Amino acid sequence: MPPLSANARRVLEARYLLRDASGRALEDFEGLCRRVAEAVAAAEAAFGGDVAASAEAFFQLLHRRVFLPNSPTLMNAGTHKGQLSACFVLPIEDSLESIFEAVKRMAVIHQTGGGTGFSFSHLRLAGDRVNHSHGVASGPVSFLHVFDATTAVVVQGGRRRGANMGVLRVNHPNIFEFARVKADPERITNFNLSVGASDAFFRAAEAGESFDLVNPRDGKTVRSVDARGLLDEIAANAWATGDPGVVFLDAINRENPTPQLGPLEATNPCGELPLHPHESCNLGSLRLDAFVRVADAGPVLDFESLDRAVDLAVRFLDDVVEVSRYPYPEIAQVTRGNRKIGLGVMGFADLLVELGVPYDAPEAARVAEQVMGRIRARAERASSALAGSRGVFPHFEGSRAQARGLRLRNATVTSIAPTGTLSILADCSGGIEPYFALAFVRHVLDGQRLPETNPRFERALHRAGVWNADLVDEVRRTGSVRDQTSVPESIRRLYPTAADIDPEAHLEIQAAFQRHVDNAVSKTINLPANATPDQVRHIYTSAWRRGLKGVTVFREGSKGTAVLVRGGDAVEVSDDAECPSPRCLP
Repeated sequence: MPPLSANARRVLEARYLLRDASGRALEDFEGLCRRVAEAVAAAEAAFGGDVAASAEAFFQLLHRRVFLPNSPTLMNAGTHKGQLSACFVLPIEDSLESIFEAVKRMAVIHQTGGGTGFSFSHLRLAGDRVNHSHGVASGPVSFLHVFDATTAVVVQGGRRRGANMGVLRVNHPNIFEFARVKADPERITNFNLSVGASDAFFRAAEAGESFDLVNPRDGKTVRSVDARGLLDEIAANAWATGDPGVVFLDAINRENPTPQLGPLEATNPCGELPLHPHESCNLGSLRLDAFVRVADAGPVLDFESLDRAVDLAVRFLDDVVEVSRYPYPEIAQVTRGNRKIGLGVMGFADLLVELGVPYDAPEAARVAEQVMGRIRARAERASSALAGSRGVFPHFEGSRAQARGLRLRNATVTSIAPTGTLSILADCSGGIEPYFALAFVRHVLDGQRLPETNPRFERALHRAGVWNADLVDEVRRTGSVRDQTSVPESIRRLYPTAADIDPEAHLEIQAAFQRHVDNAVSKTINLPANATPDQVRHIYTSAWRRGLKGVTVFREGSKGTAVLVRGGDAVEVSDDAECPSPRCLP
């Protein structure tokens, strides 16, 4: 196993190592892996398993960094907090009691390192009557500010900023105000926002028809609007600020794993986990480039090793569901009733480079299909094996798994998260994103600014005999090598950055993964500064036609808070995330 890089060590020390009251680290990376492995393996005792053997197997998986669970598991396993889930959805009903109960519970969850998602769609529109007080309602956007302000004063787990997702259905009468709320960059800074869109809305927009906005209090139409104009408004604000994204609620609910529990209306902060009210989920990611081996015909993916890692990762995540301490009994009940896990990947861009496949080549989507298809099939097999010894998830009756004839331990097994700081710790590219820059200046947590170059890219320049300091400085200024004619075309093709890639190529990769993911896929469609709102609208429509569950765009230079900034002497990136989008939270 290669040693931790300097950036990995910085993230480890800042985010994950346990410390005493004076701030002195009480463990190193090996100690962290032991702590987490032993705490999670304790679940094996309830099922007659070998706790010590499982702890050792989990330790090896973590210590080799071929798999890492979500941040709360790394931070809290084996501690007094013991809350290991990353993703929660909390309900908000149309009453002050429900609204402020959700605010309180959000704060508690953020304290333990979790992120929260909400549907504001049940709140009556601004100006609507309030029976008890004979006053008028202030509407969902006003309460969005309350949640945002609370988040601003609570740091997740004491070590990272709060993360939220706010969803409003496209037929809510306040949808225009919701779409515009981030026009002021000082407002709603602790939320990602998504419009909950329906098939009916997109069909109306395509046909140039009107679309009804409906009062959620009584189901009556408030007014009809031009659907295409509303879509233009959503796209224009996403073009300007990065928000709102779109979640496709009908696509999500067509694959609702537990439809008997009701519809899915909201997701976790980065969009990859649609969850029921009071539900949480545990995520983990396999580092794909760790499974590449050299064969006679060249580099190949070692599927047998990948299979073994999937088996162990599924067992690990199911044990996490068991040992996690949930902050409220309703959350424990729904979470353990569904036992959802989200096994995904990171290092996809690194894998493509190792295989010699450009990210924006048609072959890249075929690699995605092959890899994720294998992972999902193996994960379902592993979950089925656990169901044989531990029982199916309690809400199995009426579930999609039952309808498919599968006896599973977990209602879902796969998801694609952005991985954020986890990919820095693993020394790989984030999630399924392309490289955001090949050379840049990283702002690290102690205030230093350190130049960094993609190690694979740098080795490729040396092998080609074209490396020189001036070239690297120029790449550091732009982030990309696509226009560098002094670099061999094969290298320029193999190393595209996010902004080099056509939006349809981004969407093709997302769709390839989504076809083999039973939750959703977190993916950002990065756009150059000169992109237009019409292009954003086209991306949203194309994503809907492809059957995706959600889509996010981020245009370079927009008002949104990016972790990557171009301009001046260098591309600069913060240490808050591993890709240039506000969605890529730690």
